[in-house]
Amino acid sequence: MIKKLLLLVVLITPVMAFGAEKVKKEPVVHLTDEQIYEELKKLALVFEVARDNFVEEADEKKMLEAAMNGMLGALDPHSSYLSADDFKEFSEKSHGEFGGLGIQITSDRGAVRVISPIDDTPAEKAGIKAGDYITHIDGDQVFDLTLNQAVKKMKGRPGTKVKLTVISDGAEPRDITLKRAIIKVKSVKFEEKNIANADDDDQKIGYIRISDFGATTAKELRDAITALEKKKVIGYVLDVRNNPGGYLTAAIDVSDAFLDGGEIVSTRGKEKSDIERSYARPGDMAGGKPVVVLINHGSASASEIVAGALQDNGRALVMGSQSFGKGSVQQQKPLGDGTAIHITIARYYTPSGRSIQNEGITPDVEVLQSKIEVLEKRQSMYSEASFKNSLKNDVSKKKDKDDKKSDDGAEKELTDEEKDALDYQLQRAMDMVCAMSKLKSHAAAAADVAADNSPLGDAADNQDAGTDKKNDSKKSDKKK
Repeated sequence: MIKKLLLLVVLITPVMAFGAEKVKKEPVVHLTDEQIYEELKKLALVFEVARDNFVEEADEKKMLEAAMNGMLGALDPHSSYLSADDFKEFSEKSHGEFGGLGIQITSDRGAVRVISPIDDTPAEKAGIKAGDYITHIDGDQVFDLTLNQAVKKMKGRPGTKVKLTVISDGAEPRDITLKRAIIKVKSVKFEEKNIANADDDDQKIGYIRISDFGATTAKELRDAITALEKKKVIGYVLDVRNNPGGYLTAAIDVSDAFLDGGEIVSTRGKEKSDIERSYARPGDMAGGKPVVVLINHGSASASEIVAGALQDNGRALVMGSQSFGKGSVQQQKPLGDGTAIHITIARYYTPSGRSIQNEGITPDVEVLQSKIEVLEKRQSMYSEASFKNSLKNDVSKKKDKDDKKSDDGAEKELTDEEKDALDYQLQRAMDMVCAMSKLKSHAAAAADVAADNSPLGDAADNQDAGTDKKNDSKKSDKKK
């Protein structure tokens, strides 16, 4: 049943904030058909009385859509009613191109919270971070707006501007003016990265960044691995930090690319029999090379499926910080008139049977994003050069200027290598891949040595020798 459905994990849907207070669920008391009919009559009566007595002219369509949204919102934070425009926009986002700011948001107890900005979009370039709160859009408060209403206020014609008031953790509110753009999502980026202080200059690590899980993610990933394998990388860093999710099928295919077998994920619906399990097919595209998956609190849903699948199968080491904790699956149910219902239809579980709903994926090695502080000056005040009559270096080409500044004193734009050096989590992940690669090489070398020193050959010789000794013994006995 579930197999036939187009499953979506999350794109831009209401998501409960990680760490929100858990509400104890009361047992459901079902109504009889007669009671349901009476309640529906009451709903119709409320609509008529409100429409006829409200102080201003009532918008019937707006009232009815709000009623349907409220009905679905009472189920869970992810279920909602999609108007014709909302459904159309949702479909456009699902196919990897849409207009806006490039920001994934969620509803957090009446506030609008940022799950993550999408790479290379106006929101990301403006410095908006995962966990930020948006309090105003063009000066208007957003508290108690529905998520769809907040999204609509941020959307607009490409090239037009919108002002957001943003609050970051522990900071004062700040106004950011962004220019709307057509957001074209290329979900996979990759490159080979040099290893600092490597014994072999040719050794490189394959770095793959997945910003979301869209319709083309699996193909883009396969192309990335194929290209990096030609570079003979020693291992991989799979970066899904601040990735809010996407297609469930894409998460399964991404996991499959690194696995040679085993379960990837199971989805479990309302009925006990509604269980679907997805398994990896034979063939690890990375050839068993070390893999480190980088996650953080902005890694949600499909990202957590990939991290959980590789972690539970022992295929990858997960590093970073605790992930978001969204373990449910949503689907769009068209209503036949261009509108639809976006509703939660199943929970998903990792191969070991873990549900990460409200919990998240716990990294094998916790590495919080940190800032490296230089504790030593580049040049000591006391060195050979500090002596008054020390000999000069006659071949030195060292320039007496700050490496970070140009000749006119302006700050230079950081190179990719310098940006990588400031990414503490990435540096630790690359270190881990190097360590895992060396351990694997040492283990392989030890296995070869053990094979060369195997007692099998000696045992044959010893067996012959033993036979000779017995024969000699017999000859000796005869002589006696």
